[in-house]
Amino acid sequence: MKIVVAEKIAPAALALLEEESKWQVVGPDAINGSLAAHLESADALIVRSAVFVDGKTLDAAKKLRVIGRAGVGVDNIDVEAATKRGIAVMNTPGANAVAVAEHAFAMMLALARHLTRADATTRSGKWEKKSLQGTELRGKTLGIVGLGRIGVEVARRAKAFGMKVVAHDPFVSTVLVRELGVTLATLDEIYKDADYLTLHVGLTPQTQGMINPQTLARMKRGARIVNCARGELIDEQALAAALKSGHIAGAALDVFTVEPPKDSPLLALANVLLTPHIAGSTFEAQEAVGVQIAMQVREYLKRGVIQNAVNVPSLTHEEYVEMQPYIALAERLGAFLANVTAGNVEAVSVRYSGRIAEWKTELLRNAAVKGILNQMLAEKANLVNAAAIAAERGVEVSEIKKPKASSGGAGNVMTVLLKTNSEERLAKGAVLHGKSPRLLAVDDIDVEAPLERDLIYMRNNDVPGVIGKVGTILGKHAINIANFSLGRREKNGKPAEAIAVVHVDSKPTEAVLDELRKIEAVKLVKAMRL
Repeated sequence: MKIVVAEKIAPAALALLEEESKWQVVGPDAINGSLAAHLESADALIVRSAVFVDGKTLDAAKKLRVIGRAGVGVDNIDVEAATKRGIAVMNTPGANAVAVAEHAFAMMLALARHLTRADATTRSGKWEKKSLQGTELRGKTLGIVGLGRIGVEVARRAKAFGMKVVAHDPFVSTVLVRELGVTLATLDEIYKDADYLTLHVGLTPQTQGMINPQTLARMKRGARIVNCARGELIDEQALAAALKSGHIAGAALDVFTVEPPKDSPLLALANVLLTPHIAGSTFEAQEAVGVQIAMQVREYLKRGVIQNAVNVPSLTHEEYVEMQPYIALAERLGAFLANVTAGNVEAVSVRYSGRIAEWKTELLRNAAVKGILNQMLAEKANLVNAAAIAAERGVEVSEIKKPKASSGGAGNVMTVLLKTNSEERLAKGAVLHGKSPRLLAVDDIDVEAPLERDLIYMRNNDVPGVIGKVGTILGKHAINIANFSLGRREKNGKPAEAIAVVHVDSKPTEAVLDELRKIEAVKLVKAMRL
């Protein structure tokens, strides 16, 4: 394995990667301006914020499997280009949560006690005690927008200061809210009641410009605003107008729409505290993000565990271990269907019943799509890019979840349906004994067979003599049968159609398959290796 570390990270993080004796770790000093040359043979790339990883950069990275960002934002990484190439992109949310929370609180305290003006006037020889009289945080209402890792840390500190905390986050559990002693509220309620408002959400179409003339007008006169999240959350012109009018008493900003903020109207205002995007910049936080991304990259390269990825669902090691047999099942069901279904693919539906329906199923879905696409396309799909490749080709992908166990006897059952322009087929499967992917049915015909090794799939009219003829032909060509699984469908109480899944010890030639197809009752013969 070759890991390219394009920017300086904590020595402890480098040491973590270098513990793998067979890995080559290339640090920033060794790159010396030749990043593209090193990426050509790299399995992983670790960056911070200065190196831009665009499509052109990725074109040189023929083997790259993962990009690790030592930090939260991934603005310097073309995530879409990475996804198309099957490269996982990971960041480190939460590693600097305490640092950002403490900075937000430092800003609130500075606003409450006029610390920057107190420092400046004292240095200039003035002693303005009366004009610098401040307010306490105790008893004030703090509105937190976003109860992620940082928002939670802010809430804990606010409670220690005796503040009343109201928060808005539609994706937070009531258990966490109770533990924190926080009151959930709508955004309008927070704007109306907050003495201090602190923002801890990501940038989305819904949050961009959320602090604007309309929302500022709804805020309590004399409120103060803190932003250590994203500059684009605030309309800076509108905030400047509210600060000049005195409707908003003060603002403290660590982030800006344009950085550095050369032409911002906020630069000229005395009731604004500005810092240069340093909320997460502590020695402890920088070491933490470096060590965390090194651990995540190592886990992915060694065990396939995806943590804190922005383009694929993240799993803990325990979740991945439990899910891995089902990932294999999904891929083999998809590959099986791709081999036995004629026509151009139009749609794929993955259905889950049992406890697996409650899992993060995106990886299972992608595995099924991967199994189908990789039987047909030169461009290889993987667990990262399978859904994106399907979308590019106009293939509709969907999921259906039924948490209750199926009536077929297996607790966790997965069904993959493949629709083409000429037919529609489905395959149902389960994992037996915790590790063995098993076929349970094809269409409406029950047939239990292992999904592994070389196999021959056959559909035929259910008449006597077919099995014997199959055995004779395979025996004549010295092909040993390892397992012979049968299933049948009746019509009006009489045998109508049968299927067979025949596992063999050696791959049958096309001549052998042609001979099987000549059996009068046989309608379809396909060979595959799973």
